[in-house]
Amino acid sequence: MAGHQIAAAKPVKLDEIGDWSVLKLEILKKYASAYSAILHGQHRFHHMYIDGFAGAGHHIIKKTRELVAGSPLNALHIEPPFKELHLIDLDSAKVSELNRLTQQMSHVTVYGGDANKILLSEVFPKVKYEDYRRALCILDPYGMQLDWRVLAAAAKSQTIEIFLNFPIMDMNRNVLLWNGDNADPNDIARMTAIWGDDSWRQACYVETRDLFGGVGYEKQANSQVAEAFRQRLIKVAGFKHVPQPVAMRNKNRAIVYYLFFAAQRPVAGSIVKQIFDGYRNKGLL
Repeated sequence: MAGHQIAAAKPVKLDEIGDWSVLKLEILKKYASAYSAILHGQHRFHHMYIDGFAGAGHHIIKKTRELVAGSPLNALHIEPPFKELHLIDLDSAKVSELNRLTQQMSHVTVYGGDANKILLSEVFPKVKYEDYRRALCILDPYGMQLDWRVLAAAAKSQTIEIFLNFPIMDMNRNVLLWNGDNADPNDIARMTAIWGDDSWRQACYVETRDLFGGVGYEKQANSQVAEAFRQRLIKVAGFKHVPQPVAMRNKNRAIVYYLFFAAQRPVAGSIVKQIFDGYRNKGLL
């Protein structure tokens, strides 16, 4: 196992997750299994798993206090196995835990640092089309920490499929206020970074007029914001297949994030749509 050296870590504090995160882990595991089976069957391909915000590798379920595997550990146990795994996190304690969990696994590389920089400069360049390399990349930021350039680079590569947790709750709390001008400039900058430019202002608000002709702006519904972002993934980033995302809700039924999938291959989009629809039909989404 290779990795970046960072400052000595504090004892790891595991993330506590709700039912919606458990459901997300099931979805990711189902697709990762199908993806690995398909790529493994085509022997010329070297398929990889990438996790940009990997966490500590396992979590605690809030309701039951049960310890459960996170997406990196689930990916490690997929059969047939991925040829390589690249796991990234900014938190030094979580990086240390990932290193501990993957000791002596030569096909796993753990990185400590900014996922945006590491993905663009070190990990994505390994997934070259001409070398028959392909990758499944999980992007599960803790909030608005993702840079649009990562999504654009994945699409341009023609080799990287992505799952993205689109942090609509964080956006609503910090930026998409009834009057967006009241948001903190740092939060506005983060919103622009994840959207790719400031066109989110037009996508997320609609102009209104009162009885006296005064102009105001009203925030669009969450579903409309998500659809605007889906169109950007297709028309601006260049992904050919982006199924309708699923809304992941907390115990109060508020939408925490939208789970997006984006790929270039039609079969990938079809498989994910079937998985999403299966959960919808069961009333779980």
